[in-house]
Order: sequence, then structure tokens, then C-alpha cells
Amino acid sequence: MPKSLSTALFCLLLLVPCSAFGSDAFASRQPRYRLRPGDVLTVTYRYTPEYNTTATIQPDGFVTFPLIGEQKLGGLTLADALSQLKSKAGERLNDPEITIDLKDFEKPYYIVGGEVANPGRFEIRGRVTALRAIEMAGGFKITSKASQVLLIRPVSGVDAETKLIDLKKVIDRRDLKEDIELQPGDLLVVPRTRLGKIEPYVRLANFGMYLNPFNL
Repeated sequence: MPKSLSTALFCLLLLVPCSAFGSDAFASRQPRYRLRPGDVLTVTYRYTPEYNTTATIQPDGFVTFPLIGEQKLGGLTLADALSQLKSKAGERLNDPEITIDLKDFEKPYYIVGGEVANPGRFEIRGRVTALRAIEMAGGFKITSKASQVLLIRPVSGVDAETKLIDLKKVIDRRDLKEDIELQPGDLLVVPRTRLGKIEPYVRLANFGMYLNPFNL
């Protein structure tokens, strides 16, 4: 894993306020999708179609609509956004009937970092468990500590839940309770074993042996 990415992950662990929960909390939490920059919305007025529009949420979370102007919808659920638009349009129209549809959105993804063959960001397509996510990232390295994989799950803009997962149990004992299903935005970090931490020096020592003329 590149040093810069390792440093970023370490800083994330230090800066993001986290709280640890049991596996039940991770299994039961199913947050509603919240709008984010880049999402494309289609707004339809039943009786006043001249105000119909398709608009994109800007990086600051605001969207500009006919009739009601700028509205900050970033971070809201679709239901909350619809309520806000109805309230604002109601200042100009009598009991407006509005529908709002999410036409396009950022594809759900998870991130795998640490001691895996191909760390990075991956789209969620169907059900993805922690072990499957590791496999999609190329699998564990020989230096991976599979018994202490860290799952970081965002719950708001600044908070996250954390859990240590023993994927060694899943591999060795088929203990599927540890193989948690991932949600959009999840981050898996695979740490190094103690052997992994000294591996570069072991390699250097072995390389030195090959260069030593007295070993020829």
C-alpha cells in the first residue's frame, strides 16, 4: 500500500470521532440515502408543468429551481427534500402537488485499505460481505492480520462507528457471524502482522547476503 494512503488512513482514524458498537448495531442500521453533490434530481409539478426541471446538486449542496430559487438539499433524504420544496413552493402556489425523483446519483461504494493486494475504492453491486470485499481487493497479503480487520462505518458527516472483525474465524471456522455485510461508504482497513512490520528489513538483510562476496 502506498505510504501516502497509509498515512491518510492513519490520520482518518485520529481525526474522525468514532464509537464502537456490537455486531447487532452494524447488522441492523439501514440509513436512508442522503443527497450529495453530483446527484441529479427531476422535479415535477402536477398542475404547473412550466416549473418542471431537472437539476444537479452543486458542490456546496445547493440546487437552483424555477419559481423557488436556490435550495440547499445536500445531506437531506428525498422525503425531506420534497417537504422543503413543497413548503417553499407553497409560498407562491396554492397547495402545490410536487414529485421529486433521483435521476442519477453517485454509485454506492466501499473502500479497502491496508495489507491487501489491490487497495482502493470499489462499487457495491449486490450483496458484499467483508470477506468478499477483501477478495475483490486482491485478497490478503502474507503480512495481513486477518484476525483484526477494522471496519469504519460513517453515520454522519463527522461521526463513524468502528468494529474489529475476525475474518480469520470466517476463513478457518466458517464463522459467518463475523462476515458483516457492507454498506455504502464503509472503509475496511487490514493491519499488518508483527512479521509484516519487519519484513522490509528482512528482505534487505537477505539482499545483502546475496551481495556479500564471501557468500559466493
